[in-house]
Amino acid sequence: MNGDQEIECQISDAALDELAGTRGTASMARQAQFVALRDAVEQIASDIYDSGPMVKGATIRIFTKHIPKEQS
Repeated sequence: MNGDQEIECQISDAALDELAGTRGTASMARQAQFVALRDAVEQIASDIYDSGPMVKGATIRIFTKHIPKEQS
């Protein structure tokens, strides 16, 4: 969120696994994995948003390169 404006974000499966310190999570388990890591995902998205100008309405996309090394 940016004030009252909702900011859409997406995270790759590989980035979720990197954040969780695992590999090859089954697609059936992705939602639970995301819920468990949601606070960390939102913090990474916020850091990306704060790092530079964003086009209004743009989607923040999180990839493995965005996962801090101490998290993996």
